[in-house]
Amino acid sequence: MLIRKAFTALLGEKPIQSITVKELCLKAGINRGTFYAHYTDIYDLLEKMEDEMTADFRKALEPLLSTGGGELTPLHITTGVFQCLKDNADICTVTLGPYGDKEFAARLIQMGQERCVETYTRYFEDATPGQIEYLYAFVSAGCIGVLEKWLAEGMAGSAREIAAMTEDIMMSGIGCLKKQGA
Repeated sequence: MLIRKAFTALLGEKPIQSITVKELCLKAGINRGTFYAHYTDIYDLLEKMEDEMTADFRKALEPLLSTGGGELTPLHITTGVFQCLKDNADICTVTLGPYGDKEFAARLIQMGQERCVETYTRYFEDATPGQIEYLYAFVSAGCIGVLEKWLAEGMAGSAREIAAMTEDIMMSGIGCLKKQGA
């Protein structure tokens, strides 16, 4: 945990190529032997952190593959995903920052697309596959924007609240901002 916290702090300041094990250990308050007992180098640490988040993300997407029937809604689809992102806020902040691993972000988006397109096809029965692909592109880009805003605000609010807001935007567009009855 100390290593992960120190590493993400350093990644927020500079690219991975500029981070040394010595510097990381000093920031984490550990000795190099402790670091090398768990990781071969800085890149191994990043890979293991990303693998951990990928597994969490995959688990959050599992409900998309179920045949949830009438209970399957965009809210159910996104709450677990936003909770996973909140649980991995440190790596999300770094990934979306100037020194982040953009390929990792792209892999998560691709993984989400594989699961969501099938689910959205079941939910939006009258939509064409092309429309579903465009919907996913739009929604995923919007969710990244929401995630960046949520991270910038210290992730105030629950994953469910953020997912509910996202669902309102997805299902009602800009109309969700109008007062009811107005």
